[in-house]
Amino acid sequence: MSDALRDAILKGEFLPGERLVEAQLMTRFTASRFTVRAALQDLTAEGLVETQRNRGALVRKVSLDEAVEITEVRMVVEGLIAARAAERIDDRRASELDEIGLLMRRAVEAGEHRRYHDLNGRLHALIREIAGHRTADRIVGTLRGQLVRHQFVLSLLPGRPRQSLPQHERIIAAIRAGDPKVAEESMREHISSVIEALRSIDQLGGPA
Repeated sequence: MSDALRDAILKGEFLPGERLVEAQLMTRFTASRFTVRAALQDLTAEGLVETQRNRGALVRKVSLDEAVEITEVRMVVEGLIAARAAERIDDRRASELDEIGLLMRRAVEAGEHRRYHDLNGRLHALIREIAGHRTADRIVGTLRGQLVRHQFVLSLLPGRPRQSLPQHERIIAAIRAGDPKVAEESMREHISSVIEALRSIDQLGGPA
């Protein structure tokens, strides 16, 4: 139940600030009230759900200021993950990285921003899989979940995919070369640019 509700929130089926009504969740997920409440408690602990007096459970809104702070933590942890992936890379996974990198370049050239957004998620997931660092993976999964709305807005910023593509390509190249130091530096550089983009949204009066 927790996994199903988490996926629905991350896919945007429940919007930030939307009430999560227990009776409706019981029907949608064919679950008992006890199971629904346990799932809401789990997602509250992850920062995806919050409980307000007289309103019950809601999908938690994340401000841009908090999004920047979360991304700063991501920068450190995902840098570690990239370094670990460079230490564990093999030929099969290197080919998978190459394939995603090629698809990302094609998406940018075709102006397919939504496609690029999806491939971006696939690339970062593959790097975490290669790294095999369960604790870091769990931390990043929680942090990324809280940022899902801001990440989607970022993907639609004019020129953002074209800016981030070479960053992703440098990350791929460093991991394929088995260079942990450069892989970590490249990932941190990429996440740093995400922070700059988030701040630009704030200046433009983007989502709060």
